[in-house]
Amino acid sequence: MSQRVPDEAGFGFPVNHGHRGEGVPIMGESGSESDSGHDGPTLGLIADPDLPQEVAEYLAEAVPEDTPDEQQWSVEVVVDPVTAGRSSISEILRAAREQRQAHGWDCAICVTDLPVRAGSRPVLAEVDLDEHVGVISLPALGAAQPFRRAQQVVRQLLDDFARAPRADGGPDQRRHGLDSRLTELVAPIQRLSTTAEPGRVDVRYSATRRRGRARLLTGMVRTNRPWRLVFGLTSALAAAVATSAFGFSSSTIWQIADRIDTWRQVIGGAGSVALLVGWLIAAHHLWERRGRGAVADRELTLLYNVSTVLTLTLGVGCTYLGLFAVNVGAVAFLIPSSLLTSILGHPTGWPTYLAVAWAFTTMGVVAGALGSSLESDAAVRQAAYGYRERQRRARIQREEEGS
Repeated sequence: MSQRVPDEAGFGFPVNHGHRGEGVPIMGESGSESDSGHDGPTLGLIADPDLPQEVAEYLAEAVPEDTPDEQQWSVEVVVDPVTAGRSSISEILRAAREQRQAHGWDCAICVTDLPVRAGSRPVLAEVDLDEHVGVISLPALGAAQPFRRAQQVVRQLLDDFARAPRADGGPDQRRHGLDSRLTELVAPIQRLSTTAEPGRVDVRYSATRRRGRARLLTGMVRTNRPWRLVFGLTSALAAAVATSAFGFSSSTIWQIADRIDTWRQVIGGAGSVALLVGWLIAAHHLWERRGRGAVADRELTLLYNVSTVLTLTLGVGCTYLGLFAVNVGAVAFLIPSSLLTSILGHPTGWPTYLAVAWAFTTMGVVAGALGSSLESDAAVRQAAYGYRERQRRARIQREEEGS
């Protein structure tokens, strides 16, 4: 695999040696194999930073191993923040074509975390067969196994390139797992071949409206990587830990925790998580408003907002569970059973320790909401979103401040 990092023009330059594997022979514009210096045809993978970069690096190793022995080609990866700034399929395809021509690749595929839709249907991939360029939208692949699913889509796109050009659509040739029984059950993938304009052939892979939208939403949350919130919000975490530690010195908190019913404890814990999530959204302007910045689509605005709520809820929930586990261990180690029994006035056991640890944790997360106010907007976006979404929201904030 050859990975490239962006230069000032945004196209990138090679930083290590190429990885050569086996693949479908794809011919360049002249009808011969790529003249990029490799013996065989070359596939260029253009990736947004963050998760798309990881997926592209995985594909550069995995795809060549999944092709016929009699055919060989090379794979190169370019990490391009400039391409990450594109906001539509046509712009990304145009950028991919520029990259392909600049590097002398036989074909180019952009791996992006931009949620893409055609009408009301989520788009997994789209290709321009005449230009030998394509784009894969990772969110549309869903939260489960994005690496393996991306590999299936790339292999299918390579097959499409090998059969290009054809404008009649022909029979549905989907394979490589895209038409498996599980996929058809969860969210069927449809292949549409169209001639958008004379001399241009496009192929689009899209999911059904309802089930595909649910998978798109889970993919958007997966791209945001909610688990990064656990250590990403340092001020909130410090406030939560400090408040939890304070609970060790207050026997009154022990008594309250011992007397609260289980259902009240559950509501209290869920309420503390909801409070921190709501505080983060309100204090750091994370709620998307229709028509603000580049988002004018009502449904896309809803998807952004729901994915933000789910991302923060999962992230804060992980923080709550992690802090609770720490508090359980600390309570069991630092507070003798005899002391708890003498203060509470009845025999104690693990249920009592869990109740006391729950009280410390709930108090800590509530305090974390106040501590999160000390975080900068940039720090919250860094913890809550992937690269593209961070850049998009930063751009929106600059536009609002300049207006």
